[in-house]
Amino acid sequence: MFGYTARQLLSPPTELSPASPNQHAFALDESELVMTARDAAAHASGAASLSVPDMTLDQLADDVVALARDYSSTSPIQVYGRAKELLGIAQTLLERTEVPRQKTRAYLASGQSAALLSAICFDLGSLPAAVSLSRTAALYGQVIEHGPLQAYAHGALAFLAYWGGRPAESVRLIHTAQRFGGLGDTARTRLSVIEGRAYGHLGNRAAAERAVRNALEQSTGARDDLHDDIGGEFGFPSDRVAMSNATTYLLLRDAEGAEAAAASALDLLAAKPEEQRPILVSTQASVDLARARLLRGELAGAHEALDPVFSVPRVWRGAGTLERLAAARSELCRPDFNGSAEASTLGERIEEFTASAAAQKLGLAPPLAIES
Repeated sequence: MFGYTARQLLSPPTELSPASPNQHAFALDESELVMTARDAAAHASGAASLSVPDMTLDQLADDVVALARDYSSTSPIQVYGRAKELLGIAQTLLERTEVPRQKTRAYLASGQSAALLSAICFDLGSLPAAVSLSRTAALYGQVIEHGPLQAYAHGALAFLAYWGGRPAESVRLIHTAQRFGGLGDTARTRLSVIEGRAYGHLGNRAAAERAVRNALEQSTGARDDLHDDIGGEFGFPSDRVAMSNATTYLLLRDAEGAEAAAASALDLLAAKPEEQRPILVSTQASVDLARARLLRGELAGAHEALDPVFSVPRVWRGAGTLERLAAARSELCRPDFNGSAEASTLGERIEEFTASAAAQKLGLAPPLAIES
């Protein structure tokens, strides 16, 4: 021990020369080696047991894809329940696995489920819940450095920001979203559409029109695994682009541009099989068309455009529709329509429709964001 024999160590003190370095050696026996190997094997076995079957993650991914694609044809209450369930499953799987590849897949499913929950909370009229869930989705995307998910979530936060009366913050969030990597044309189109609306709320006509043009000119052929491969609620087809651009033109008080974009959206939707026409998009496009006509004083044309809207079931009367109808109701209060029985009747129908809406029942404040 320490380079000395036991006899030397136990003898009375004497003047001993220090042991040279090469005489100093630690004693190891096989039991120490076996114990080290056993501890390492136990740790590896424990880590290996903290995994889940890959097929479980496959099923979760398939379920998220199915919900995203069926979003527009499934009632909001059902979408909420299913998205909440999927988020819970994904979070449970995160706790059960320590395999990096599996954790990445579970984080992605968690982020996608949170993003869908955010969208449906907005449609149901809960802005605070929608904001919180979009931030949750963004954080999950940050953990796994998934650019498309982070861009989608930041785009949703930008949308919710101008809805909350903060269009300047919306522009900032969009510019952050546009810097994430791995985005395809659909993602960039969606962000440009939201950017145009934000600039519309700011009254910046030149920037809004530039964003609208950018949204229509994305044609590099680039794709990503969220907006393109999954699509559905994560996608942004041409009819949705046209509908959203119509709203931007309305913010700019451009009746001609708004009517053309809204009519284009409705034409694109009419070309699809009936079961593939998103109720929310077609309803919002119809209201935008009506408001564009009201800007030009065409009361009869506005009434015609709103006729199909009034037959939409209560559960499908989301926040986006109520926002647009509130703006249409405001247009009917212009001096041009004073004394018009037709304008009065149309205004009363809008109020009755809004009063019985699902989003209104959840406590949505009067939706006047379009006027901000």
